Amino acid sequence: MRSTLTRRQFGAGLIGGCGAALAASAGHPLAAAALTPMTFQANWFNDPEFLGYMLAIDKGYYEEAGLKVTYLPGGPNVIPEGSLLAKKSDIALTAMLTTAAAIVQKGAPLTVIGTQYQKSPLGLIAMESSMIRKPADLAGKTVAVPTLTSELFKTFVKLHKIENLKTVPYAFNPAPLINGEVDAMVDFVTQVPFLIKQISGKSANHLLFDDHGLPLFIDLVTVTRDTLATKRPELLRFLRASRRGWAENFADPAKYPALYHETWFKGSGSTVGAENFFNSSQPSLMDHPRGLYTLDDAAIDANLASLRSVGINATKEMFDTSLLAEL
Repeated sequence: MRSTLTRRQFGAGLIGGCGAALAASAGHPLAAAALTPMTFQANWFNDPEFLGYMLAIDKGYYEEAGLKVTYLPGGPNVIPEGSLLAKKSDIALTAMLTTAAAIVQKGAPLTVIGTQYQKSPLGLIAMESSMIRKPADLAGKTVAVPTLTSELFKTFVKLHKIENLKTVPYAFNPAPLINGEVDAMVDFVTQVPFLIKQISGKSANHLLFDDHGLPLFIDLVTVTRDTLATKRPELLRFLRASRRGWAENFADPAKYPALYHETWFKGSGSTVGAENFFNSSQPSLMDHPRGLYTLDDAAIDANLASLRSVGINATKEMFDTSLLAEL
């Protein structure tokens, strides 16, 4: 990764990298005519966050499950929920806040059938020298906050009764933190601490929102209600094959970032080191005793409570766990 960029600036050249990887998966012995087409919408540019799906394509796991999966990269101008509603995709990875808001406020006919991350990688990042170790340490500090998470951060501040805190816009660049222009910033902890060390040689601490009173799923596996009704067997096969892809990835987290650096990740400006750090950070955030994608009642209740704290009164009706019971 370029020395000043985070995952939110990965854009250039990713569509080409995706195409190359898809082309490499062509020629699987199963006849294409026998496969059911499914389109999968990622929610950001290609990085290790999506390695399980990339591997399921390249290793032929989807084809073995009778599916021909088309992978669509995301980005800042892609709204995954909109992709589903416009029927551009059958399955999309979405975020708890935006999906719940679409369902509750817009009446969107969406259903969550699983979650990739049990704990969101989103959190507060500060230089180790700042001595910011807990929410109360933010009193009187300046924090760079992305627009999309501003309401969540306001709730975090209110929850922990943090006083005299100033927020400024965040352009997904760690330089202001490294240079001391801000005291902390909000971003994915799976990448930024590595970048800070790489750029400055200095260490950074982080606090996950999930660990401090605001649990929210991220990378929800979301479909429309119509897709759930009409393509249920295909969705079940997609989840099973995707689990195989993630299991292959995590059998050796250092293996595929290096192999995919010049294919799926080509043109991103990333480094193999950053991709390895990202990938090795994921298992602890994704693991569940009942397996990947699990939505258990306690976690759902905790997420609904977080949504209420930001004024979104969602219910358990937005989830359907029946497919997970069959995995």
